[in-house]
Amino acid sequence: MNFTLKIWRQKDAKSKGAFETYKVENISADTSFLEMLDILNNDLIHAGKEPVAFDHDCREGICGMCSLHIDGLAHGPGQGATTCQIYMRKFKDGATITIEPWRSAAFPVIKDLVVNRGAYDQILQAGGFVSVRTNSVPDANAIPIPKPDADESMDAAACIGCGACAATCKNGSAMLFVAARVSSLAKLPQGRVEGARRAKAMVAKMDELGFGNCTNTGACQAECPKSISIAHIARLNREFLSAKLED
Repeated sequence: MNFTLKIWRQKDAKSKGAFETYKVENISADTSFLEMLDILNNDLIHAGKEPVAFDHDCREGICGMCSLHIDGLAHGPGQGATTCQIYMRKFKDGATITIEPWRSAAFPVIKDLVVNRGAYDQILQAGGFVSVRTNSVPDANAIPIPKPDADESMDAAACIGCGACAATCKNGSAMLFVAARVSSLAKLPQGRVEGARRAKAMVAKMDELGFGNCTNTGACQAECPKSISIAHIARLNREFLSAKLED
């Protein structure tokens, strides 16, 4: 399979970026998207040119670092999958593929397709945790938790913090990410103790970092590689409003 790649190249956050066009040939249909970029970079290095910078780590759909906009879709043409789980058989032979970094004011470009997603880390540091004594591991059945609550908490905890939700949202909102983190703890007794403080702190940090407001268009849920439901946003709103009323 042969492809034409239109890739965003940008030296750093302060430099002006632009698309550059590359050709890749004889690519197997079973090649993953990131392997295809590896092949391109190998060709560029042998030609004495600067390789394309892109982020990746596990290549197993777990870490979410492979954050790319492919043909206008976060993580590319596939539901419930990250970029590293996309294979070239998803594209037509001879297709032109446009590859961009996340487009969000809160995720400044570091180089080419790599962005700084440290804003999500700051939101987590503001409240995405429980304060507990860290000594011996408690027995798993020490605190009974209804299975529906445990299941819902685990569904929310599946969020990998890749940033697709904010990059897809027309307002650049991080509400789905924050909601997943809040919801995963709100459904557990260990998280209820700091529930009010958590919701207020994480929403405040999200606003401080320049993320936009949620208008419930559902684009975040559609592009989320872990299919996190926007129902969690409703829980975040309830947690936040209840905390404000208590104040």
